[in-house]
Amino acid sequence: MKISKSDALAANSSRPTLRFEEQHLTSFAGLVLFQSLFARLSLYRRLAGCFRHRRVSPIFPTAKIILLLIVHQLLGFRCLRESRFYDDDPMVLRVLGLRRLPDVSTISRQLSGLDLASVEKLEGLRAELVLERVAALPCKRITLDFDGSVIGTGRRAEGVAVGYNKLKKGQRAYYPLFCTVAQTGQVLGVLNRSGNVHDSNGADAFILACIARVRAVRTTRTVIEVRMDSAFFSDDIIDALERVRVRYTISVPFDRFAELKSMVETRTDWHTIDDDRDAFEVRWQPKSWKRSRRFILVRQIAPEQRKRPLQLDLFEPRRYNFTFKAIVTNRRDRFADAVVCHEGRGSQEGIFAELKSENALAYVPTRTWLGNRAFMSAALMAHNLSRELTMVGANAERRASGAKRATLWVFPRIGTIRRELLQRAGRLIRPQGKLTLSMSANEAVRMRIETSLHSIEAVA
Repeated sequence: MKISKSDALAANSSRPTLRFEEQHLTSFAGLVLFQSLFARLSLYRRLAGCFRHRRVSPIFPTAKIILLLIVHQLLGFRCLRESRFYDDDPMVLRVLGLRRLPDVSTISRQLSGLDLASVEKLEGLRAELVLERVAALPCKRITLDFDGSVIGTGRRAEGVAVGYNKLKKGQRAYYPLFCTVAQTGQVLGVLNRSGNVHDSNGADAFILACIARVRAVRTTRTVIEVRMDSAFFSDDIIDALERVRVRYTISVPFDRFAELKSMVETRTDWHTIDDDRDAFEVRWQPKSWKRSRRFILVRQIAPEQRKRPLQLDLFEPRRYNFTFKAIVTNRRDRFADAVVCHEGRGSQEGIFAELKSENALAYVPTRTWLGNRAFMSAALMAHNLSRELTMVGANAERRASGAKRATLWVFPRIGTIRRELLQRAGRLIRPQGKLTLSMSANEAVRMRIETSLHSIEAVA
């Protein structure tokens, strides 16, 4: 329809007068979606069960504090003191079931006073929520990725230590080991560690525990796959994975096996994977191992000459136009599929990046080990719940399971969810005594929120 200039343009030179009043206005009307999701999952009741054994009875229950931290990070805030910017928001208070928010000192004091049993139960609940989704996944295989990530801090908190950090040398940090589910992009398990340990420290027991949890909620026909980098390469871990009948692909460090370097340099018959990569496979047994295993050696065209120190040339194969890597696996499919599957583990780095930049994973709020573990659990739970909101939505875009084991849904970043849905202005009113959330008549927002609410409540 054609419109005139007068219908399209308006004066914008005058600044409105400001007036701050006590009104039931909210800046986060989209929280109504998470309120419905929390109810569907019985989240508060289950959080309260994590702290029922404690004899203390504070004014603000610990379960309310943890729920506040989850909402705090869903809204995009980081530091605890930033809660003052929404402490009068009626929608936030309604989701939390509070008349007023606790002070920052109250939140910090409750985190610092948590006991080990409470934190372990909270971490167990986080894993339980992910396992409920894993149990319902419509696929025949579950892929688990394992890797560590540095959480640095400038403060002297309990458990932090100076470890290897090529970006910030000398920084104190934690170095937790994460287990993520490739099909959903959710964090299943965390092994909390100080920053001065190797990637594989305590990893074998943690890996087997995560596998056992997944196996407990899936049928015996489900294939479990594990993908790891070279820090986890060891005969003991490989033996443990084969004992529990798990498929694995693990990167192999060249500097530990000079024979692999020789194989690559003398090889003339390479088989094409795609335009950039060639590979070959061998059945090989290192001298210290009990038996031979399948190794896949890959070369990839390097677009530029590598400019880095060359001290490792004695151990790593080097050509100016190629980069090389090696993988050990017990998969029986084509080596091209095994290579593509292993390279799909790079999606885990994207999860870490989103957790640190948009979910406050890199923030250390207290000086106590247990308090920081509880805050991390809240951060990971906020991430997992944002993924769950997408998965239960009627308009969620699905994708087929491929060789890379990409997520089965196309997940928007949590920042996108905030901009499009959460950060919507609204007003709580009571026409004829019925509580109503009034929002602007934006058709795109209305459709997204109404269809999402219908999907959440339909499966409740």
